[in-house]
Amino acid sequence: MIPWTLIDTAPLPGGGDLRLKRRGAEFSIMLGATELMNSRLSGSEEALARLACARLAERPAPRLLIGGLGMGFTLRAALAVAPPAAEILVAELVPAVVDWARGPMAEVFGGCLDDPRVAVHTGDVAALIGGARARFDAILLDVDNGPDGLTVPENDRLYDARGLGAARAALTPGGVLAVWSSAPDPRFTQRLRRAGFRVEEVPVRATGRNRGARHMIWCATA
Repeated sequence: MIPWTLIDTAPLPGGGDLRLKRRGAEFSIMLGATELMNSRLSGSEEALARLACARLAERPAPRLLIGGLGMGFTLRAALAVAPPAAEILVAELVPAVVDWARGPMAEVFGGCLDDPRVAVHTGDVAALIGGARARFDAILLDVDNGPDGLTVPENDRLYDARGLGAARAALTPGGVLAVWSSAPDPRFTQRLRRAGFRVEEVPVRATGRNRGARHMIWCATA
């Protein structure tokens, strides 16, 4: 079996390090002993984009904000279905993740960062949301482990009552907040409803082929 090779490490705000590893054509991003993402498992991240974009089908020039670049699965899936006039802003907190996308993982990303519909913001997606008013038709959050944070404690503020209120204000009327999570969270569902969203919970599989771990996506309409 081909052994894993450590490609790079990157510090996280608040402590800890992300590690990028490679084994043949397979990539893994890890935090300690926990694998955060793997290039072989993209189904639920792709579903995040498809579910959100399907709810914007009547909008000829939707503006999307994607929180979390990761391995680009959500971005590529959004580009595959978004119209030519769409604008997609991707916010990534860790600068090294953007460097990995253009460097050692360039083959995984397949040039999607060069699509004219895409802009990348290296910084906190919460700041972009908090500074926006009726700017985005959809906000797609694939940040941390979902509402039950794992990597950066400050990410929790995206999913509390104040953060959800900010997200609703940043959306256009009828806009969609789509949130990825590694597991269901009934308390988060209730917070979404209390924030004024119409909520649909969509369970999905990690591989996208009725196999792998069960993840959850919330599609919340403003």
